Amino acid sequence: MLVTLVSRRQTLSAVTPTLPSSELTQLNERSREIFRQIVDSYLATGEPVGSRNISRLLPTSLSPASVRNVMQDLELLGLIQAPHTSAGRLPTELGLRFFVDAMLEFGDLAAQDRAQIDAQIRARTPSRSLEDVLIEASATLSGLSRGAGVVVTGKRDQRLKHIEFVRLEPTQALVILVSEEGAVENRVITVPVGLPTSALVEASNYLNARARGKTIEDLKREMSSALDAGRAELDDLTTKLINTGLASWSGGSSDLPRQLIVRGQANLLEDLHAGEDLERIRLLFADIEAKKDLIDLLGRAEGGDGVRIFIGSENKLFSLSGSSMIAAPFRDANQKIVGVLGVIGPTRLNYARVVPMVDYTAKVIGKLLKP
Repeated sequence: MLVTLVSRRQTLSAVTPTLPSSELTQLNERSREIFRQIVDSYLATGEPVGSRNISRLLPTSLSPASVRNVMQDLELLGLIQAPHTSAGRLPTELGLRFFVDAMLEFGDLAAQDRAQIDAQIRARTPSRSLEDVLIEASATLSGLSRGAGVVVTGKRDQRLKHIEFVRLEPTQALVILVSEEGAVENRVITVPVGLPTSALVEASNYLNARARGKTIEDLKREMSSALDAGRAELDDLTTKLINTGLASWSGGSSDLPRQLIVRGQANLLEDLHAGEDLERIRLLFADIEAKKDLIDLLGRAEGGDGVRIFIGSENKLFSLSGSSMIAAPFRDANQKIVGVLGVIGPTRLNYARVVPMVDYTAKVIGKLLKP
């Protein structure tokens, strides 16, 4: 589900099945107001609410009996349910989806939340790597939302500062890559038998004269153009060495490793009420640790410009734990999506507050990625 910011209000267009439009038209103003009160109560307390309490909250006078009649209609539509034998009602996942899609308004991010995000994330120094910033972002989201803050990244083409080839074995060499952000990564490559040490030095010097501020793909294109134009000024062995080294780093965007950062998982335990099944949250923790499903889910949020909201069993990751996730992509200076960040929490997340929080944090990260 994509969120589009519109001045003081955000509207959401669903990408998951909801109620048929013919049934939605059955919800008159009274039904919508009672349904809103049920959802608001659930988001505030996590507890079921009864018709007597609802009647006291309504702006117009309505008896508990009349409220019960409306609640029965809402239950038939699948929007609310009675947990166990309780006389009160809670919204279903379908009800929450309808509420978020059609009824919830999102204002601007609170000034206090904005100031905290700015203070903890914008304070980026040359010694502070992008990974440090993303860890801080996930921790900040966790602290503000009382959920788990998550970030997945890895599609970003890092800009280079230094490349070096070091011999390991007669047929193996280590390619050392240092990014402008200070990240150091290594690759082991196979080199031709009898490759002289001078070729390793020449390859390192050739690339370092051209690498700074460029991505691996930039270097590959430049190398290819130089070879086509006969301007490479390298012998065949050194050229093969460079091509092998660059190829080991690119490999296609689909093969790039995805880094997952999670902070504040313990917050998910705080929302449990007495008697609730801890096994559900334990299973969620296990799924998060396994990473694959969460990375896949966050990857789905890369498909649009705005915030996406995943509620409960709409995704298999949350089908047992009854959780929700709010996520948004962030972009580099070329407007390329390079990662996604978000918040995992109970289905009674404060959506109106967390959605603009996630959206703003994604924009702050994007600005930090600009030169």
